[in-house]
Amino acid sequence: MAEDLVLDTAIRDWVLIPLSVVMVLIGILRYFVSKLMRSTSQVPDLKIVKEGQVIIRARNLRSAANFIPPKSFRARRVYFSNEENGLLHVPKGQAPNPQAQMFSDPNMAMDMMKKNLSMIIPQTLTFAWVNFFFSGFVAAKIPFPLTQRFRSMLQNGIDLSTVDVSYVSSRSWYFLNLFGLRGLFSLILGEENATDDTQRMMQMSGFGFDPTKNLGAEKDSLDIIQHDWALPKFEQRAEKVLRNLIR
Repeated sequence: MAEDLVLDTAIRDWVLIPLSVVMVLIGILRYFVSKLMRSTSQVPDLKIVKEGQVIIRARNLRSAANFIPPKSFRARRVYFSNEENGLLHVPKGQAPNPQAQMFSDPNMAMDMMKKNLSMIIPQTLTFAWVNFFFSGFVAAKIPFPLTQRFRSMLQNGIDLSTVDVSYVSSRSWYFLNLFGLRGLFSLILGEENATDDTQRMMQMSGFGFDPTKNLGAEKDSLDIIQHDWALPKFEQRAEKVLRNLIR
């Protein structure tokens, strides 16, 4: 049977709160440092901006498809997804390689390296600080029961199988703050300026923005959409409402 622990208030004052405050301050500091290291002479690629605007227009067409006549919708769909000269059609063999474009532009590669350094160095130093000073502490308790699958995630650094799964170690609290503070950063720094370590790790692994894949996915979504004009139904509803009012 799992044992219940009584957490000392000193752990809250000297482990839990300082660790949370330090993680927030490091995230804000890292954002401003990466902003200072960012290249100011970088000009966005006109082709990428154009493809992004085309995707937005195609999504607006899909979302408002039922509010235009069928003939107008078919004409717009052909304009976007035509196999010869459609805006969303990418001929085979002409799809650009985003990684090749990144390494062909030295400024883009340098900016990405700066962003990666601004993420790796603070994380390494913070983890070493947490592992040295706060290793082995039970810092908090989750106010609801959990299954045994969460033990490795919430009790990293504690080798006690008799402790209830809802207790969180200091090292696990560090990882929870590392990947769970994006909402707080969006409130402090703005939605577009939120520090997202998960997205940066995906970019480091090569999963960057590929406009060609987005164009193909949007073309497939536009091809399979079923058009159902909603305006005649509105007229029938209005007529039904008026008849009920007259009665």
